[in-house]
Amino acid sequence: MASNQQTGIILMNLGSPDSTEVPDVRKYLMQFLMDGRVIDYPYLFRKMLVGGIIVPFRAPKSAEAYKTIWTREGSPLVVLTRQLREALQPLTDQPVEIAMRYGNPSMSAAYERLLERMPDMQEVVAIPLYPHYAMSSYETAVEYARQVHREKGYSFKLTFIKPYFDAPDYIQALSENMRSYLEQGYDHILFSYHGVPARHIKKSDTTGCHCLQVKDCCQVASPAHMTCYRHQAFTTTALVCEKLQIPAGKHSISFQSRLGKGWLEPFTDIRLAEMPREGIRKLLIVCPAFVSDCLETLEEIAIRGRETFMEAGGESYTMIPCLNTNPLWVRALAGWIHDYAEGNRTMVLDLHQ
Repeated sequence: MASNQQTGIILMNLGSPDSTEVPDVRKYLMQFLMDGRVIDYPYLFRKMLVGGIIVPFRAPKSAEAYKTIWTREGSPLVVLTRQLREALQPLTDQPVEIAMRYGNPSMSAAYERLLERMPDMQEVVAIPLYPHYAMSSYETAVEYARQVHREKGYSFKLTFIKPYFDAPDYIQALSENMRSYLEQGYDHILFSYHGVPARHIKKSDTTGCHCLQVKDCCQVASPAHMTCYRHQAFTTTALVCEKLQIPAGKHSISFQSRLGKGWLEPFTDIRLAEMPREGIRKLLIVCPAFVSDCLETLEEIAIRGRETFMEAGGESYTMIPCLNTNPLWVRALAGWIHDYAEGNRTMVLDLHQ
């Protein structure tokens, strides 16, 4: 992309229901859970499972959960993504829009808004707001954007910023976002990542023979690490702990939000119940897989997680907020956009890898 090329930017996030009403939550969950990269079962079985069992029972409960975090402006995730766009726009000459993988605003709407602002647009650079590669997050966002682009017959080029789990400016932003909380004192820091089924890790293994099949697979060098969520979560944690000088015995990793059996372990909710019995009474918890606070951080971790930990005998529990609109994070995004405009392809996803 030459610096004078007509280019638009789209920040892509997960999405949210339009409201906390059960019909809206049901609609959102159907779209989300019917994604074959989220629940990767054959279509007919997935439709019966999601439409006949999961959503009818989960929608009312999820609606109540959303009510505990909903703001006057709407869904925290959507509001925070809009605020991120507003913070980023003054730092780049390229027009910036947002899109959600599920719900609104849609990818199609984001493309159209950019075209309204720039009728001669030649390229869109999409930035999935997922630091780590996973079928059910980064991959599905990329494929969704490509599908809409193809179906609409747009002539502009579509480019993606790759996962940034180890990008120095992301690590710097995440570390500095945590630093003041560490200074308050703690017994332990729990890095809670969104869970995925183990089979997703194996399906994403480009070698077909490494992930979860080799002892200490995440520590053994392999091309599979380019698309391995587990390895990338471990890498982010290691880099942050190195930068913040967090001792090995003072931190650990867990995985939250599991749905069914066979998901990555250890599970966050179980660890929260166990930790006070292990002498961990003052806990910090951070969720690096999310860059915007949402249901999974604000309700699952900040509310239910606290209840679990404190009822088990904990004394102090603090969830460190996501990056949201942290100035270092905003500058990191602006830096990637600027570098690409100047011809630096370091952060660009290679779709042929």
